[in-house]
Amino acid sequence: MPERDKTAIVAGEWVIKAENDLKNAAHTVKLGAKCPTDTVCFHAQQCVEKYLKAFLVILQVEFPRTHDIEVLVSLLPKSIKFPLTVEQRRLLTEYATITRYPGGYEPISLFEAKNAVKIARQAKKYMQKLMKNRGLF
Repeated sequence: MPERDKTAIVAGEWVIKAENDLKNAAHTVKLGAKCPTDTVCFHAQQCVEKYLKAFLVILQVEFPRTHDIEVLVSLLPKSIKFPLTVEQRRLLTEYATITRYPGGYEPISLFEAKNAVKIARQAKKYMQKLMKNRGLF
């Protein structure tokens, strides 16, 4: 199998995982007052992380095992202007690290969880555009 095909397969696997995380977040946030907001935010972060990793695979850029969105964004070519602010990147990273375990963080409001899903959708749209330009989608 040509190397390009292997790369597309691996990137596609990352995209599938990213989409599953976004589906989980988007579906769960619909629970309203009963929504486990920390879970929604975790899955929103995972969506962004996995889309970034999919694109790095396409670019054939090695990346560390990390949940840090800023680290992953720093590996992108400088010509790519990732749409999330530094604050949004840091917030998402906190959702993947601090909220995974009991204690150590303030409760997350439903508004904040909905915003995390919105941010994930924004990043997804941008990453899909980049991938489409490189023939993946």
